[in-house]
Amino acid sequence: MLYNAYELQRTLLSGASAWASISSEVLSNPALPAGYFGFGPVLASALEVFAHAAAPRGKPPFGITSTEVDGKTYGVTESIVLQRPFGDLLRFERDDLPADAPNLLIVAPMSGHYATLLRGTVARMVESARVYITDWADAKLVPAEAGRFDLDDYIDYVIGFIEHIGPDTHMLAVCQPSVPSLAAAAIMNADEHPSRPASLTMMGGPIDTREAPTSVNDLAMQQPLAWFRTNVIATVPSTYPGAGRRVYPGFLQLAGFMSMNLGNHMMSHWAMFQHLVRGDEDSADVTKAFYDEYRSVCDMTADFYLQTIEHVFQKHSLPKGEFYHRGSLIDLGAIKDTAILAIEGENDDISGLGQTRAALHLATNLSDDKKKYFMAPDVGHYGIFNGSKWRNNIAPVLESWMAQHRTIGEPADA
Repeated sequence: MLYNAYELQRTLLSGASAWASISSEVLSNPALPAGYFGFGPVLASALEVFAHAAAPRGKPPFGITSTEVDGKTYGVTESIVLQRPFGDLLRFERDDLPADAPNLLIVAPMSGHYATLLRGTVARMVESARVYITDWADAKLVPAEAGRFDLDDYIDYVIGFIEHIGPDTHMLAVCQPSVPSLAAAAIMNADEHPSRPASLTMMGGPIDTREAPTSVNDLAMQQPLAWFRTNVIATVPSTYPGAGRRVYPGFLQLAGFMSMNLGNHMMSHWAMFQHLVRGDEDSADVTKAFYDEYRSVCDMTADFYLQTIEHVFQKHSLPKGEFYHRGSLIDLGAIKDTAILAIEGENDDISGLGQTRAALHLATNLSDDKKKYFMAPDVGHYGIFNGSKWRNNIAPVLESWMAQHRTIGEPADA
């Protein structure tokens, strides 16, 4: 019923959005005098804001076709190098990239948004590295015969992607995937896997949510797991390829994020309305571009979502040494070769200060010269991986760390 009700609402809003968009264009038509004075521009702007907010959205493209390095523009090639039911491995490589440029696997969150949320992360790192990214599938589009997908599968996918890329790959986990990425690094180190990552950087990740809990952490702790299973898990309707699959719908995740900062979102739309009234299309387009990405959401499987709630936010299984993968206990003390960089934002309201840094203390057998912590001043959660502070202040720290640890076992001062 939950999903069907949403689909009905989406259909109604889609029609309303189309009519609002048409009406806005009519009122803005230079052939009509109403578009120049009186209430015409105000009404046209209000309709455009509504049309944009209510429009249906699918998966956005990355759209990274070029990059500029030292004043010179290079073309960027995007390709799918590995396809799997619940997620593909994409590669971005710029022209004339040095042969010794590092391989970087960006592990994108499976948290209701597409991997394109990290477009700015990819665009910055493709300047100096051969960038790979996990392009997770929308669970409602994965046929039921593909089977289940849970935390064990997520870790297996990450390990499989690293194996495909090869030895001395660097890994960057943004937010939620910090936990399974750290687990994957521990498993590969314990096995002395030849493709264990040379370095692992975690940004704004919930390694130990007992450190500086945020409202997101509190919400996960307020209700028992059975409440989440009963109230937020839905069945994909028959109109999608994944019909019958149990999922945590992306629209619920979006509603939760929007409600956390509802005042800010309302002010953003008010500012967009004012820009449109004044004819400042460029400023309005900046806000539109952000919300085009922010409102593009996808579903995640119920198994993965519920296990994440249980083990990451409620039981704190990994930091307590009680996290299992395929029946085997994960030992973070096994990490001896993979250098770890923990990055946090000073104003992060999703993963509080100390939650990511906890990984450095948990990797008890990793030498100090392979551990580093960086706190980005005056940066919120989104700003850790997107925007000017990411590009100018945070990315150079990551590039330097990767350069120091080019290969497994290489000394930090190399």
